[in-house]
Amino acid sequence: MLARESLIGLTAAPDILRPALSYSNQTPIPSAVRGLPDAPDTMPNQQSHNRRAQDSRARTVAPRKRQQARRSTKTGMPPGALVHLGQVKTAHPTITLAEYDDRGIEERSFDSIEASRTYSPKRATVWLNVYGLHDPAIMGEIGNRFALHPLVLEDILNTSQRPKVDDYGEYLFIVARAIEFDVEAIDVSTEQISIVVGSHFVLTFQERPSGLFDPVRQRLRAEGSRMRSLGHDYLAYELMDALVDRYFLVLETITDRAEELEDQVLHNASPALLARINHFKRETVDLRRAVWPMREVINQLIRGDTRFFRSETQPYLRDVYDHTVHVIESLDALRDLIGDMLDVYLSSVSNRLNVEVRLLTVITIIFMPATLISGIFGMNFHTMPLLDRLDGFWTAIGMMLAVAVTMGIVFWRRNWLGSRE
Repeated sequence: MLARESLIGLTAAPDILRPALSYSNQTPIPSAVRGLPDAPDTMPNQQSHNRRAQDSRARTVAPRKRQQARRSTKTGMPPGALVHLGQVKTAHPTITLAEYDDRGIEERSFDSIEASRTYSPKRATVWLNVYGLHDPAIMGEIGNRFALHPLVLEDILNTSQRPKVDDYGEYLFIVARAIEFDVEAIDVSTEQISIVVGSHFVLTFQERPSGLFDPVRQRLRAEGSRMRSLGHDYLAYELMDALVDRYFLVLETITDRAEELEDQVLHNASPALLARINHFKRETVDLRRAVWPMREVINQLIRGDTRFFRSETQPYLRDVYDHTVHVIESLDALRDLIGDMLDVYLSSVSNRLNVEVRLLTVITIIFMPATLISGIFGMNFHTMPLLDRLDGFWTAIGMMLAVAVTMGIVFWRRNWLGSRE
């Protein structure tokens, strides 16, 4: 039987949650990725549009400054201190829970910590998902409920973690990076996805609702879904597979844009194109920094013991590993393409400069005989040819023109005056 309740935020949170929620209400939350679901915005439409435009232009600098400022707030605190480091990307944290087995699935959400304390799962596999990581009280309650190590909670709240996997004995802690691409701003943005895999449960922590795991939820909800009988380890595989699939989507979009830019570089190399090439290069570096460690993460899961991933699930993990290697190889090819574009641009600019210098040199050489002839007839001698003739001036001009035309024809035949295509 499928019992489904609507997803609602912590709007009726207890007093311990109100400081974090009031802070979120005072700070407008920008849209992190264009075209994907995001938290509701309370600003008017025009102000919201302006806010998104400003965030799009300043995204490469401002978020890093804010993260560095927040790191300083944790200086001197003991290890495991629950302090959120990073951007607040959703106004209200949302907790959803899905428990399932081969007989069915039940989904619910909680509007307060007290409501979650009285609930006890009844089915074999539990999937708890949290949107919004800026409330330490919620993280602390989840940590107590599932006996998570304080360092795990600390890493979840620090949203600038590098992808990794840690074995804590009773569970695995996995950190990954989800990737989005803003087509209009040509900007790659990443966010942290934390996954805890236990003996019968899977916990996921996301910075905001992004629709990343919606296909997994739909497969779980499908009538007679085979996935519900495959256990928690298969669910963890599905979540990582969804992450890698998003890599392919973003990489294909960036590659299409890079190929369009390549055509423009070949036909019209301008300083604006150089700025776009450098921008693509920076975005590719950010993308590589997020994707490259995932290969080692999946490799550790494959080569580790079978406490959390059964032998039946290992082939699926190897498939994800193959996809990750494919993404990395495609990313290397994209990096080479962008590097080649930079070389083509520099070669085009250098060639255009050579053509311009050659043209100026040819013009100078053409006028040199005229300067020589005029210099000879300008010498102060009493007896010189053509000085006493009435047509001497026109004869000298004719000589200058004849030499200039002859040299021009020679240069043109040698293709020194430009292309004759």
